[in-house]
Amino acid sequence: MQPFDLKTPKTLDEAIAELPQERSRTAPQVIAGGQDILTVMKDDIAAPSALVEIGGLDLGGIETAADGSLQMGALVTIQEIADDGRIAERFPALADAAKSIASPQIRSHATIGGNLNQKPRCPYYRHSAVSCFKKGGNVCLAEFGFNKYAAILGGGPSYFSHPSDMATALMLYGAVVTAQGPRGVREIALSNYYLLPDMALDRESVLESDEIITKITVPAPRAGLRSTYMKFKERASYDFALGAVAVSLMLDGNTIQEASVVLGGVAPTPWPSPEAAQALIGKEMGPNAWNEAGEAAMAEAVPLEHNGYKVHLMKGVLYRALEQLA
Repeated sequence: MQPFDLKTPKTLDEAIAELPQERSRTAPQVIAGGQDILTVMKDDIAAPSALVEIGGLDLGGIETAADGSLQMGALVTIQEIADDGRIAERFPALADAAKSIASPQIRSHATIGGNLNQKPRCPYYRHSAVSCFKKGGNVCLAEFGFNKYAAILGGGPSYFSHPSDMATALMLYGAVVTAQGPRGVREIALSNYYLLPDMALDRESVLESDEIITKITVPAPRAGLRSTYMKFKERASYDFALGAVAVSLMLDGNTIQEASVVLGGVAPTPWPSPEAAQALIGKEMGPNAWNEAGEAAMAEAVPLEHNGYKVHLMKGVLYRALEQLA
C-alpha cells in the first residue's frame, strides 16, 4: 500500500470538493467503512494520493417516508439493515441479503453505499502483477484461464461477476440511488446504475468520480407481495455468492399474477431475468413452473471452461427460492 493523505471534511460539499473530476489510479477516493477500498489499495489496484473520510457526515439513518418508501442513508451499515425489523417485514429479500454477507464484524463496518460500489473480486483483477482489460491491459485472462467464479451472462470483453448481494436485492424492489456532486443532485434507478464491460472497462457504474452516494430509496412494496433472496456460496461462513437470486411474486390463489427475478453472482452486474419472470406468470405455483423459470433464466448463459456448474446451480437456487415463497 502506498502512502496517502487523509482528508476529514466536515460537510458534504467539502468532501465533494476534495474529489477529482477524472478517474486515475492516484486520484483521491472516498472512504467510509473501508471494507473494499483498503483491500483495493493493498492489492495495488489503486494508489490514491488521498482518502476522503466521510464517516462523520450526516448520511446515516433508516426511515419510512410518508409515501411508504424506505430511505437509507449511504452510511447505514449492513448490520443495521440486517437488524431492522421494518425491513425484515416489508423487504424480506433485502434483509436476507444483508444477513448473508460476510461476518457480523464486517457487516458492522461495511456501509450500504460502499457495498453497492465494490470493485470486482476476479483473482486476475485483484493480482498486482497482472494487467487485464480492467486495468488497461489487452486481454481478459479469466476468459481462457481460471474462470470458476466468472460471469456466464453479459460477459465480454471482461468476465468478472458482480460481488454485491445488496444490489441484487435492491434492484428487485426498484431502488433508486441519490448521488451528489459539483453539478448538483441526481437520482439514478439502480436498474440503470451499473455498466457492462462492453459499455466501459474503467468503471462499473455511472457514478462520476466527483460524486458521492447520499441515499438509497426503495419504493413501498405492494400489499401481498412475496419476496425472498437466496444465495449459494462455496463456504458456509464469510464468502461471496457463486450464484444468488432475488425473487418477488404476486399470487391470486395459487396462480402467479406477477413476477420479478434478479440474478446475482453470474454477470458483471446484477442481472434482471424477464425471461424467468415471464415463464412464471400465469402458471400455478409448483415444480413445473419453477423448473421452467430456471430453464428460461439460463437459456442465454454462455459458460466458460470452469464455470458451467453455474448453469445448474442457478436453476437449483431459483427453484428453492420459489419453493420458499409457496
